[in-house]
Amino acid sequence: MNKVYGYARVSTKEQNLDRQLIELEEYVANERDIIVDKASGKDFNRTGYMSLRDTLLREGDTLVIKELDRLGRDMTMIKEEWNSLLKMGIEIIVIDTPILNTKGKDTLEKNLISNIVFELLSYMAQKERDKIKSRQAEGIARLKARNNGKGIGRPVTIVLSDKFVDAYKQWRAEEITAVKAMDLSGLCKATFYRKVKEYEAKNGR
Repeated sequence: MNKVYGYARVSTKEQNLDRQLIELEEYVANERDIIVDKASGKDFNRTGYMSLRDTLLREGDTLVIKELDRLGRDMTMIKEEWNSLLKMGIEIIVIDTPILNTKGKDTLEKNLISNIVFELLSYMAQKERDKIKSRQAEGIARLKARNNGKGIGRPVTIVLSDKFVDAYKQWRAEEITAVKAMDLSGLCKATFYRKVKEYEAKNGR
């Protein structure tokens, strides 16, 4: 007799599975057949899912998930897992995206659904890339606004310690050598001369 299994996953132990479980229970008669993981989707090092896929699921069984990304975190992983389940003869129900459900479909329809899955994943991946680019552009715009439009670099903050100022003045008065001034201010050569330029620019020397 073919069985129906549910699979729910959250990425951390602090996250709550209740929302997924409530919806899965409408499809899975026995709550013992709902397998859960509290683990990242970045790989398949997930005890619950590995047990479900490798031990429990048999040809003709149905796997119910709330969302497509419960199978994995990235496009490649989800595509591979989707194909692997179909090759095993497993029917798939995606609660949030009914058009992807393979249960009761023939081979031609399942192939069509797989193509839809891949196109959907590609779309989702592109949207995520666009979102990241948009956030980067917004961040650059904010930096420019804060820096009066003069580039996107972090504004230079001149921090000149009293030790440096004292050593600098003695050096400029030729009371000590540059090497001694570096030693007194605790700076290496490159940093010392950079601070000299900053100090003199600030004080109009």
